[in-house]
Amino acid sequence: MSPVLLFSLVIVYFLILLVVAWFTSRNANNESFFIGNRGSNWMLVAFGMIGTSLSGVTFVSVPGTVGIESFSYFQIIIGNLIGYAVVAFVLLPVYYRMNLTSIYNYLQGRLGFASYKAGASFFILSRILGATARLYLVVNILHLTILKNFDLPFWFGALVILLMILLYTFEGGVKTIVWTDTLQTGCMLIGLIVCVWYILSNLDMSLLDGAKALSDKGYSNIFVTDPASKFFFLKQIIAGAFISITMTGMDQEMMQKNISVKTLKDSQKNMMTFAVIFMAVVLLFLFLGGLLHLFAEAKGIDAKGDALFPTIALQYMPGAVSIIFIIALISALFPSADGAITALTSSFCIDILGIQRNQQMTDKQKKTTRQIVHLSFAALFLLFVMVFKWMNNPSMIGLILKIAGYTYGPLLGLFAFGILTKRSVKDKLVPVIVIISPILCFILDKYQKQIFGDFQIGLELLFINGLITFLGLWLISGKQNEIALQGN
Repeated sequence: MSPVLLFSLVIVYFLILLVVAWFTSRNANNESFFIGNRGSNWMLVAFGMIGTSLSGVTFVSVPGTVGIESFSYFQIIIGNLIGYAVVAFVLLPVYYRMNLTSIYNYLQGRLGFASYKAGASFFILSRILGATARLYLVVNILHLTILKNFDLPFWFGALVILLMILLYTFEGGVKTIVWTDTLQTGCMLIGLIVCVWYILSNLDMSLLDGAKALSDKGYSNIFVTDPASKFFFLKQIIAGAFISITMTGMDQEMMQKNISVKTLKDSQKNMMTFAVIFMAVVLLFLFLGGLLHLFAEAKGIDAKGDALFPTIALQYMPGAVSIIFIIALISALFPSADGAITALTSSFCIDILGIQRNQQMTDKQKKTTRQIVHLSFAALFLLFVMVFKWMNNPSMIGLILKIAGYTYGPLLGLFAFGILTKRSVKDKLVPVIVIISPILCFILDKYQKQIFGDFQIGLELLFINGLITFLGLWLISGKQNEIALQGN
């Protein structure tokens, strides 16, 4: 496949995004950027959220894990469905009742200003690390398949992609992203279906034949019944539920799109529709992963892990299918990166800088501040992408879920304490608690063999982190009148 042709496709795709951005960002203001003027269509948000949740990591990493982990990743997705129901019927009613722009304002009203700042800060840390890890994976593939042929360095490709994202999100923000994510999710799913169809045809199999072949190889096994394994089904399902509660329901990027829907009822429909479709799409990705391994065995291909899908798509498939793969790949890249930069800009402006609380700033000054923050986060993304390039982890999905365990745990503890109890906390001590909790989890994870023997801690680290935060908050809490007296 000609690198010039592939590069031209990327440019054409980006120009289409710019056209969409131009139409959707006309007469846009800060309200459009932050929450889309609360006028987003719930069906578009639901469909677009699939692309945001999947990202390039799912597109590349999930199929690559099937050779070692079979379909066990689907255990997490089953848990996700439970978590999405909690988000829809527990968290969303709270956010809509309080008419929030930033969901972390809930923490301010319930626990205090320091708690609010701590929650927003952990979201910013979580999203920077998670989004840049996802961004690195796709940029690296584009570098190896396209830019390297022009003798362009890795950092240049990362910079160009970030500039592209800035150009089409700079004015419209969420109002634009709702539409661009819908377009990109559609392209990604078309690419997935075409690749499944091609491999089945090449292996002379029907859909049922493919499913039987995967079953015979043991690739389609979902449930792990060994309690000591980190893939034990109860651990994975519980972890999956808490992952979706925190990484969706307590994440400004994901909730920013949900609360841009006009009514709570429509937002709940959006969430549950997305949850069901998301399960089906991930199952199709796992099925593709099994087929890719069958194809690799049949053709004697040595690639593994994150390299498996790109290697087969670009070196062993016809040019037309390779083109569809590249379009699908960049479609998986943009939704996770554009939404992250927009949400981080919103959270930093509203939660850290407090521009909505500042009555002395004019609308023009607020917009200028927002744009400076937007550019600053793009620069920060470039820096962290280069750090992940230096780390060069062979399976990014495992690394991302590991990061989430450390950074989203305190958010889980903060929101759970606020919603499940009526106690007040010593607000100034909350930042200490949310910093100590991940440190204790790191020690527990590092020395788990010495502490637990053969029992392995996996994704439930997120729940443990949240529980430690919850208990820490309980220790510095009391009834409201008791805390008030201590404060005096």
